Amino acid sequence: MNLSGVKAWVAPDPVDMRKGIDGLSQYVRHTLGHNPCAGEAFLFCNRDRTRIKVLLWDGTGVWLCHRRLHRGRFTWADPNRATFSLSAVEWEWLIRGVDWHRVTATPSSDWMP
Repeated sequence: MNLSGVKAWVAPDPVDMRKGIDGLSQYVRHTLGHNPCAGEAFLFCNRDRTRIKVLLWDGTGVWLCHRRLHRGRFTWADPNRATFSLSAVEWEWLIRGVDWHRVTATPSSDWMP
């Protein structure tokens, strides 16, 4: 799934993966405080961080995509933060199961060999 040009929001808390389009749309509206039909993508993970769902309104309908890792876990957001957006590069790393936090990591200034 390509989200280039689309703002993607990450829900930090785990979500019940049995939720479908309607349940996740309600979650976006009432828990995250966003409009699910604004043309932005919303990302959700399960408690084990082995599955993610993406909810996206494209102007004519709603997409709900599900991805499962067979090994490893998705690196997810800090549950103490509110929702925040991902860049296109962070999105690509996230869906591959790579630590997307490292994309913007700056080297420590006090590192000594």
